[in-house]
Amino acid sequence: MIETERLILTRPTLADFEDSFAMNSDPGLVEFIGGKPASREDAWNKLLRNIGHWASYCYGMCTVREKAGGAFVGEVGLAHFSRGFGEAFDPFPEAAWVLARTAHGNGYTTEAAAAVHAWMHQSQKPLRTVCIIHPDNRASIRVAEKLGYIGFGAVDYRGACLTMFERK
Repeated sequence: MIETERLILTRPTLADFEDSFAMNSDPGLVEFIGGKPASREDAWNKLLRNIGHWASYCYGMCTVREKAGGAFVGEVGLAHFSRGFGEAFDPFPEAAWVLARTAHGNGYTTEAAAAVHAWMHQSQKPLRTVCIIHPDNRASIRVAEKLGYIGFGAVDYRGACLTMFERK
């Protein structure tokens, strides 16, 4: 478990499914992350992937909740998604964040992502981490920049041209 001033980040569990599904199936949220709301089955498979990632790597995506009251905020973490982008990207832990729209606008993304990166660098000591962001997703680019990421290339992924970022 990782704690910040306002948030608690934990390994995902099956009990997180309904919150995760509600977030990932929100049509207003997915514009820059595939553009299509997740089906119940897709959300279930994603949750199982996230649970399994922790079992395989001892790190992964975290479920994020508010400390005060336990409200679901979203999912933030670092993981290997095996996207097939090549040696400049795939071998490195990839940062990812998605927050429920009700949690937008209050700094939770940066707070949670900074805490995950600090924990990761203390426990796993990666030399480099990466992420991909749609160039029109200015909010996520600002988060990445606050975390020290810089752009290093572009990649076509599922029909969208995304910017690749790295943090050393």
